[in-house]
Amino acid sequence: MKTQFIPNSFNVPTFLDDEHFHFRVLEDSIAELDYEAVMSSQPKLKGIFGPDSDWPKSNMTIEENIASLKIHKQEFESRAAFAYSVFSRSQNKYLGSVYIDPSQSNKFDCEVYLWIRNDSLYLDKELYQTVLNWLQECWPFPKVAFPGREISWTEWAKELKAI
Repeated sequence: MKTQFIPNSFNVPTFLDDEHFHFRVLEDSIAELDYEAVMSSQPKLKGIFGPDSDWPKSNMTIEENIASLKIHKQEFESRAAFAYSVFSRSQNKYLGSVYIDPSQSNKFDCEVYLWIRNDSLYLDKELYQTVLNWLQECWPFPKVAFPGREISWTEWAKELKAI
C-alpha cells in the first residue's frame, strides 16, 4: 500500500458547488441533519461500505453519529481521508455524503463511497456523475475505485485478496 495518500502540495478542496449540489467538509456541526438522513435511509445504506459493514446500525445514537463525524473531520484535517456532506445546491436540504479514502488495492489511488437519502434517490446518478467528474478534473487520482458501484463486492474482495 502507498505510504502517502495525497501529495502534500495538493490543495484539498473544502467545498464544491455545481448545478445540483453543494459539498462541504463532513463535520459534527451538521450532526442532527446527518443523523436524520442516515436513520431515515438506514435500510438502504446497510452495506454501503461492504457486505460485512454494520453501518449504520439500526440503534445508532446521535452521540455515536457525532463521534463518527468528529473522526471524519480529524481524518480530513490530517489528510488521511476526505469526507463531504452533500446538500442541495440551495443548501436547504441535507442529501447525503461522499467519502474519498486511500485504496486498499495497489491498482487504485483511492476508494470512493457515496450515498443519498431515500427521499432523494432520483439524484443518485447525478451525484455519482458529479463526484466522478470532480475527481477526474480536480483531484490527483488517475485510478479511482467505486467498490459496490463500479466494482462488485465479489470482485473487490478478489482484488483485495490478490494483494
